[in-house]
Amino acid sequence: MSPRTTADTVSNATSTPDVEQPWADLGLKPDEYQRIRDILDRRPTSCELAMYSVMWSEHCSYKSSKVHLKRFGEIPQETPAGKMLAGIGENAGVIDIGEGYAVTFKVESHNHPSYVEPYQGAATGVGGIVRDILAMGARPVAVMDPLRFGPLDAPDTKRVLPGIVSGVGGYGNSLGLPNVGGEVVFDPTYLGNPLVNALCVGVMRHEDLHLANATGVGNQIILYGAKTGGDGIGGVSVLASETFAEGGPTKRPAVQVGDPFMEKLLIECTLELFAARLVEGIQDLGGAGLSCATSELASAGDGGMYVSLDKVPLRDASLAPEEILMSESQERMMAVVTPANVEAFLKICAKWDVQADVIGEVTDTGRLEIDWHGERVVDVPPRTVAHEGPVYERPLARPEWQDELQADGAEKLPRASTGEQLRDTLLRLVASPNLCDKSWVTDQYDRYVLGNSVLAQPEDSGMIRVDETSGLGVAVSTDCNGRFAKLDPYTGAKLALAESYRNVATTGARPAAVTDCLNFGSPEDPAVMWQFAEAIRGLVDGCKELGIPVTGGNVSFYNQTGETPILPTPVVGVLGVIDDVTRRTPIGFTAEMEGHQLYLLGETEEELSGSEWAHVIHGHLGGRPPAVDLAAEAQLADILINASRDGLIDAAHDVSDGGVAQTLVESALRGGVGARVWAPDGLDPFLFLFAESAGRAVVAVPRTEEVRFTDMCTARRFPHTKIGVITGDTLDVQDQFDLPLSELRTAWTSTLPAALG
Repeated sequence: MSPRTTADTVSNATSTPDVEQPWADLGLKPDEYQRIRDILDRRPTSCELAMYSVMWSEHCSYKSSKVHLKRFGEIPQETPAGKMLAGIGENAGVIDIGEGYAVTFKVESHNHPSYVEPYQGAATGVGGIVRDILAMGARPVAVMDPLRFGPLDAPDTKRVLPGIVSGVGGYGNSLGLPNVGGEVVFDPTYLGNPLVNALCVGVMRHEDLHLANATGVGNQIILYGAKTGGDGIGGVSVLASETFAEGGPTKRPAVQVGDPFMEKLLIECTLELFAARLVEGIQDLGGAGLSCATSELASAGDGGMYVSLDKVPLRDASLAPEEILMSESQERMMAVVTPANVEAFLKICAKWDVQADVIGEVTDTGRLEIDWHGERVVDVPPRTVAHEGPVYERPLARPEWQDELQADGAEKLPRASTGEQLRDTLLRLVASPNLCDKSWVTDQYDRYVLGNSVLAQPEDSGMIRVDETSGLGVAVSTDCNGRFAKLDPYTGAKLALAESYRNVATTGARPAAVTDCLNFGSPEDPAVMWQFAEAIRGLVDGCKELGIPVTGGNVSFYNQTGETPILPTPVVGVLGVIDDVTRRTPIGFTAEMEGHQLYLLGETEEELSGSEWAHVIHGHLGGRPPAVDLAAEAQLADILINASRDGLIDAAHDVSDGGVAQTLVESALRGGVGARVWAPDGLDPFLFLFAESAGRAVVAVPRTEEVRFTDMCTARRFPHTKIGVITGDTLDVQDQFDLPLSELRTAWTSTLPAALG
């Protein structure tokens, strides 16, 4: 079929002001459509309407979150561990980590597409975040995937989980990128709305930093990578801007289709283009496709751009110009190149078998002008498309049920008191979906490809070697307990930050920067907006107190099915820097550590609300989450980092979900060696094992370093209590019970295979 050569032109739009347009079908509100008419002083063409609709969607414009996200500007942009070279507003944040290196990282969501089409939704989520990192000038070196699903035994979980995991693994493995961390969490609120968050880390030299802008009148606009197809039209931009009705997925054609082998070529081609200094500005094509790339490059540059849309290479020649502008086909990039460098640019693309076409140029008109077969179909001020969309101050209100929820604490629930009951509770918890072994998932990912993975799941954080000579490296962790955020979104966000921060420090790296993926229900619900605003407040206050900047992130709204929103889930990623990865601290107890002393760092309180114990044993959610003391978290991190550097500890594991019991089980099973432990004087054995107080870690100290280690803690006046010794092949809780590691391993490893096959 030949391409359509007639379109709704600017002149036609001017002369036919009363033509009916499908603005509501494209997700625009009446006042938004009127505002477009006011901006243009006429009705929009169908192409302009398509551009505004996708760029003003919730996913692309952040129209409900902008007023709250501004608060991140209150956070200092430098930390003792690194200086920010690029931050919020760019494709990804960039941190100076020393020795001339910079690291870029970011986490984004692909939730709704992954529910509609699990494999492709998850795969293209990985592909999109990788291109964001590439667009900054960095080589992608690792990915991570925080995932959340409905109940493990729910039929729909068995539909979406295998496809999502396969999509994450299939795309990342094909790119040759190690998957070094993430989460797998189950909760009834994610049924019908799984969360698929994808994080990527990239490494560059300082001089390789690139930004997304189109400057230099006469410079050429080159579209390169895959051809544009009909997949993903309206894709993530539309899917992420509305809730799902009851009844299941209905938007399959809107989900993008990924080709990781094309992306691999695109990565290597782009890195060679950077090395040859042929790129003046660059932007990946993700959400909103060409509409986004053209308008954002133009508005961030000199303000003018001309594009001939019929020069865009198509997989489907029948696509209308509106569809070309809205298509979110994957594996595409847009570069700004000087006329003198175009030939060399195209030659490198040809070498990598990557199609590249000059489709326009930078102008001084201050307008984004797009033609289709010689007729003008777009003539707009680019900032009004990309950066000056609607801004809503949505109504927010603390929900009426919050007081009743917080009054219903789990501390009053019946708890195990005998050794046999404690033993049974531990076995039930380690076999529960959220605490069990996740190897069924992580074994589908290549964790060690490229040879620079120093730590990977199930360690506290993933760690990547950056420089082979010096040993310089980075560690990354993502965390969030949605139950804590439901009980108190302000404290819950702080706790997510604290745990991710602690996980990075536990491996020996100094936390340097934060990225976040804020997953919430409908912004049109005042209770959800209150949760969102409180979570932002918690993150801002937390980052200010810890002295760590937020480099960027993502907001994902409308995560609900019908009237049921997900648990508020502000996923926090923390990146840390370690001078020498050979000094890293793993979690496992090994045979070489026989006789090492186990210390519990931090204070244990009677904090059970929102815990895994309350969730698994009683099906309960209520009360207040654990208190968070970020000054103590910073002090704990300092101890863990210095102890790692000075060789005072050989293993360390943070205490979080499941309490000290889960920490001990994971460390023992990781290295295959058991421990004999006891509750500190005056502490109820049940609380010792299962309380989820924050700011704690269990460390293994060689006998030869015990005095130096305890002196370090004493000098800082930090609580530290000897709780046991590494020995044998059982977990022996003195005066209570003992469990063979073989029995623990069976309970821990059997849950996911039994449910998923």
